[in-house]
Amino acid sequence: MNIRFQADANLDPDIARGVQLREPSIDFRPARGVLADGTLDPEVLRIAAADGRVLVTRDVRTMRGHFEEFLKSSDSPGILLISNGHSTGTAIDGLLYVWLTWTEDQLRNQIHFLPRI
Repeated sequence: MNIRFQADANLDPDIARGVQLREPSIDFRPARGVLADGTLDPEVLRIAAADGRVLVTRDVRTMRGHFEEFLKSSDSPGILLISNGHSTGTAIDGLLYVWLTWTEDQLRNQIHFLPRI
């Protein structure tokens, strides 16, 4: 089964659109319609995990701590952190690389920075 992604509200929607334009078969759910503005990190993690989706976020500062707390009581498909140094294009390339080469097991209950490709 392929990795499925959930965009955090802080993720530029152009990244999800760009990924899906390059590879239409990727299941990349945007935040809009799923995550209300101001949804707290623990709830974002719960929503992504409940649907078996890897959370893609730019929330490098606080998400790590919330994720560690979340793992004390739940499993997670994982998190991909996108640092501010990634442009939209490099983020798209990195997400495509992860989707093509990583397995769900490599991400499960893990937090990774998106690789630069």
